[in-house]
Amino acid sequence: MTAGLRQHGWTWGFRSTILLYFLILIVLPICGVYVQAFSAGWGEFAASLLDPIAWKAVLLTLKLGLLAAFINVLAGTMVAWVLTRYRFPGRAVLNSLVDLPFALPTAVGGLMILLLLGPGSWLGSAAEAAGFSIVFHQPAIVIAMVFVTFPFVIRAVQPLLEELESSQEEAAYTLGASRSRTFFQVILPSMLPGIMSGGMLAFSRALAEFGAVVLIAGNIPGRTLVASVFIYGEVESDNPVGAAAVSVVLLTLSFSVLWLMNRVQRRGGRS
Repeated sequence: MTAGLRQHGWTWGFRSTILLYFLILIVLPICGVYVQAFSAGWGEFAASLLDPIAWKAVLLTLKLGLLAAFINVLAGTMVAWVLTRYRFPGRAVLNSLVDLPFALPTAVGGLMILLLLGPGSWLGSAAEAAGFSIVFHQPAIVIAMVFVTFPFVIRAVQPLLEELESSQEEAAYTLGASRSRTFFQVILPSMLPGIMSGGMLAFSRALAEFGAVVLIAGNIPGRTLVASVFIYGEVESDNPVGAAAVSVVLLTLSFSVLWLMNRVQRRGGRS
């Protein structure tokens, strides 16, 4: 009985520590943002969101985040396919480099893009000679978002490809199916939960990107000012209610994306 009580006490203490850790690091800061957003009343909250600079920044972030997620869905799926299905020299190195955006400070990523595509670089000069600019315009924001969210789709699709039994493909080939038909009817349905969850994670992460974007966006209201940089500007301007109002929009969108992702993963697990 004493051993049972000790085990029960240890389990209770462990669970309490985890819940306290979760409460302090996640729940309380999120609740603080919502409380701050509505601290001046619904009218002030609505006025902050209806400010033209604010809602244009949110809409621009949504548009560019969706574009970056779409690019990562296509490119990430192809990279995951190559890394899983083919063996070639340097494959292990490339597989390790996939996680570089996770380990690299995002400000360093922004500096890399600036040095590579900026006005003084070879690529930047070639782009200007062709009549368009990349850095300090929307294409640079998309590139930054793609860079920081690059691993999500790859790491979500790779395990599904590795777990896919070759017997299913062989059976399809035996029945006379072509490679394209086998891919779309056998392989793609198995990859789809990973593609969708990875794409949603990439979109959610792109909404919040700040470090890489602030260096290369130009931050022009209505044109290159994204929501995260707008929030930073509102805090610097001593307007915490305006910053919290836009933060609430991004938080709510992120929660919705995570909820959808969990639904997709549950359905994929049951299938």
